[in-house]
Amino acid sequence: MKPFARAYHTFAFAWLASKVAVLLINAVTFPRLRSRPTPDGGPRVSILIPARDEAANLPLTLPSVLAQGADEVIVLDDSSTDGTAEIASGLGARVVRGQPLPPGWFGKPWACQQLSILASGDILIFTDADVTWHAGALGAVLHELEASRADLLSVQPRQSNRTLGERLLTPLVDAAVLSYFPYPAIRQPQAAATIANGQVMAFRRVALEGAGGYALVRRELLEDMQLARRLKARGGRVASALGQDVIGVRMYRSYPDSVRGFSKNVLPIHLHSRPLLLLSAVAHLAVYTLPWLLPVLGRPVPGARALRVLGLLERTAVALIAGRRTPADLLEGVLGPVTPLLALPVYLRAARRRVVWKGREYPQGGGGKD
Repeated sequence: MKPFARAYHTFAFAWLASKVAVLLINAVTFPRLRSRPTPDGGPRVSILIPARDEAANLPLTLPSVLAQGADEVIVLDDSSTDGTAEIASGLGARVVRGQPLPPGWFGKPWACQQLSILASGDILIFTDADVTWHAGALGAVLHELEASRADLLSVQPRQSNRTLGERLLTPLVDAAVLSYFPYPAIRQPQAAATIANGQVMAFRRVALEGAGGYALVRRELLEDMQLARRLKARGGRVASALGQDVIGVRMYRSYPDSVRGFSKNVLPIHLHSRPLLLLSAVAHLAVYTLPWLLPVLGRPVPGARALRVLGLLERTAVALIAGRRTPADLLEGVLGPVTPLLALPVYLRAARRRVVWKGREYPQGGGGKD
């Protein structure tokens, strides 16, 4: 085997083998939520929903949140232009008009900061407007928060992807968590070994306020991960769980929506480093796409067939662990070879100096300080 072929073979197999190992660990150890009754006589619970132009989602998701039995549900209307406040109020929620975005703050951290001040609960649960809470979800979250003894429990909602456009990139949210972060490492005290999903974040109020609240991440696009890490760095305990049948989400409705949504987070995930962003794009192309091109290019590499098989199976394994088991979910594995190509527009948008999200423009650079 020539030196280049040998190096490529070693790199690609090491990459995929490490991901297989993490998937196996998470298949056994990652907590899964199960529907449970809301306990009587427990701590006061506030469910808090930051909402900006969510008129399409709230009629589908808010009724199930209101039915959970929390002590209060507050929707903060963040300068919406589509009737979000009127719809939420009509559905029976307490609606608060958000204050104008002050200098030095990004949109979602500011909305969550206001909600945390308005809330009266001992447990503060922030959930996005596109997240669906099924029967017994609140009981499940409170049980897992207590069982894990965490100060922050974040939930990875089960993806509900219905169109081909949604399936092209959106499932990568699960892949990023389940194939790169072994759950036993997440529970370690080191801040760097932390994941969180801002779609559902359940805090013990005393821990959130003691750490400094959302002001810690006032200029972060990836505010969920950064807040979890900074909470842990200050001695807090962080846990996570899979939503399974209890909590689900339909994030994006098309491939262009996925590109726009992911592009605001990809640079922060890569430590705000554009060289690292480029390296990541090249590495994914090399591991998942190149094995299918080598025979066409007349450059056979021993083991390329095994690489192709592993690349196809990875997303199917992720779907199984995440609880997505319909035939269409499992067939997403065939997208493995083309996924790095489909992700290229995300990388290109993420490399820009500024990103636009929900009508607001944010600089792409380093985030806020501790």
